[in-house]
Amino acid sequence: MANNKLLVNERQADLGNFMVGRLLPFRKKRQVGPFTFIDHMGPATLGNGKYVDVDQHPHIGLSTLTYLFEGEIEHKDSLGSEKIISAGDVGFMTSGKGVTHTERTPKYRRTEKEFVMHGYQIWVALPKELEDINPSFQFYPKEEIPSWTENGLEIKLVAGNAFGKSSPLQGFTSLFMVDVYAKNETTLNLENQLKGEVAFVIVKGEITEEDHKIEAGQMLISKTDEQCSICLDKDTRVLLFGGEPLSDEHFLLWNFVSSDKEKLQKAKEDWQNNKFPKVPGDDTYIPIPEIKHK
Repeated sequence: MANNKLLVNERQADLGNFMVGRLLPFRKKRQVGPFTFIDHMGPATLGNGKYVDVDQHPHIGLSTLTYLFEGEIEHKDSLGSEKIISAGDVGFMTSGKGVTHTERTPKYRRTEKEFVMHGYQIWVALPKELEDINPSFQFYPKEEIPSWTENGLEIKLVAGNAFGKSSPLQGFTSLFMVDVYAKNETTLNLENQLKGEVAFVIVKGEITEEDHKIEAGQMLISKTDEQCSICLDKDTRVLLFGGEPLSDEHFLLWNFVSSDKEKLQKAKEDWQNNKFPKVPGDDTYIPIPEIKHK
């Protein structure tokens, strides 16, 4: 494998009743473009008392992007937003100077004996000059996501700009997120199709890059997108993430992202002292663990 590429394996993280596979951040690579955190949720069979129940927690300096292949998540935040995010939809919450939210299995799904949950939760760091903007929430139903077939591939442009097309979700910096599915073995050539760093997250199946096999649960990162050409095996799904790197270094402390470590410390203290806004009607609270800056 060329020395301009990095292979990352998912690391398991426990979210209470739900295990996720974490891809970013990684000790050798903190960000890909503006993407700073990627959690793979499932696929997992829920029901019979096992659900997604992420209690009230805060964010600053980032946007959360929720994208599902199966299942549903109910999003509620301190802005008063309430939305069911279903498979194919995109939820995009921008924390800016501060927001809190919860993520749960909807009540009506809890009467089902079992169902599958599968998707990704992604954090996109805000550029330094926008870290303190007012929080917001955007929702894009699957019908609004650009989708097309090309060279035997089913492609969905979840966010940003790629392949000469634009998603309604643009974010706040140069980025892209693309869902690619290959029914049959085929080659994906990205020359002049993307701009910036690119990561290939293998959701299902496997890809071949320079005679190396990369399987589901792994992520391949390339810093030179113009050299990227990969072979997808039959029945393979890949997510492409990336974009232009941010001009300032960003740091991560728990659920907070900033180019200023003092802001991270203040956010930690504000959460501990109950100074963040609350999700209406929700009194749950996730205490911040004792962790260091990353």
